[in-house]
Amino acid sequence: MDTLLLARLQFATTTSIHFLFVVVTLGLVTLLVGLQTAGFLTGKPIYERLTRFWGQLYVINYVLGIATGIVMEFQFGLNWSGLSRYVGNVFGAPLAIETLVAFFLESTFLGMWIFGWHRLRRGVHLALLWGVALTAYASAFWIMVANSWLQHPVGYEVRDGIAHLTDFGALLTNPTLRFAFGHVLSAGLVAGGTLMAAVSAWHLLRRTPDFVLFRKSLRLGLVTVALAVPVLLGFGFAQFGPIGQLQPTKFAGGPDRDALVAEWTAKFGPGNYDPPALSDAALGFMILIGFLLACVWLLLPLLWRDWLIRLRFPLWLVLLALPLPFVAVLLGWIAREVGRQPWVAYGLLPTGQAVSPVGAGAMLTSLIGFSLLLGALAVSNWVLLARHAARGAADPALGRPPAPDPDIRPEPAFA
Repeated sequence: MDTLLLARLQFATTTSIHFLFVVVTLGLVTLLVGLQTAGFLTGKPIYERLTRFWGQLYVINYVLGIATGIVMEFQFGLNWSGLSRYVGNVFGAPLAIETLVAFFLESTFLGMWIFGWHRLRRGVHLALLWGVALTAYASAFWIMVANSWLQHPVGYEVRDGIAHLTDFGALLTNPTLRFAFGHVLSAGLVAGGTLMAAVSAWHLLRRTPDFVLFRKSLRLGLVTVALAVPVLLGFGFAQFGPIGQLQPTKFAGGPDRDALVAEWTAKFGPGNYDPPALSDAALGFMILIGFLLACVWLLLPLLWRDWLIRLRFPLWLVLLALPLPFVAVLLGWIAREVGRQPWVAYGLLPTGQAVSPVGAGAMLTSLIGFSLLLGALAVSNWVLLARHAARGAADPALGRPPAPDPDIRPEPAFA
């Protein structure tokens, strides 16, 4: 079997699974900030209950998502030693910053938020959640900085066969970054809002006793999706301009394609420099799903007088729409990554020169092992989310007031 193909399959599998966790994290933490902030400002108990319920689902997804991220990181050294050796001085800089932000700041803020219920002042506790959200966004930003450099290498020079970073600011102003980052954040909001609306719709279809609570979260989820989808589509279509100029071989090719291919042929030798047709197909289906999700605007008028809940049929539509944003996320990632082939770093490092010099048997074993591990984490995540979501918001463990210790007795009063 082809070692390069196996390595690419492993990267596609592990990255795609991990990215599903990322969009849920980004979407839910934003909604949680809104819920807890509303509770802080209004003092209404319903917002604390919503924060506890959705916060519990967020924590489950975050913990297992971190595990998938750690597993995914191993493959850079195991399968792509050529990438680490050739561009590690540039590509590693934003990844190192992301690691500090995600594994230290974000995890610290989240841990203090989880265990700070009823122990910290309400304002301090809310500030911690804001810290979680801001560091989550910062983590996504630095990941996209690294990925955008692979899409369009900037701010470097090659010395002794190794790329060295010469302009850190160029990484932050990369033309392939600005719209892609907004696209990822809005995709997270669509995924988080759809998840919130679908879980709420399921409880309302079961005629939950917590009608008021899930009615509110249904509305919040649908409004979030309705506002985020146009932004998502806008950032998506805005990327076609930079992509056509900077990656003329992607998406049916641009006007400079032939000249660029001739340059590559002279430098790297003859070969097929056109990306697989899979990238174009993934792009088309992703756009189709985006317009389908935009139909949520047709449901918003039904929120008046709770017609959406009374008719019940629209609740089934909301529930059945749950997989759509996640399928679209996978298709979008395929379009971005497969469309860059046959390059690891576009126009700079072919995938054939980046793959580790290991045998096909070892690479196949690695592919099977990583896929099973990531798949088990993904299945565990969805099972736990479904189980805790089905229990409802009567008394989530997260944020539950500590029970009095029966072994501690009040000291007698003396005259």
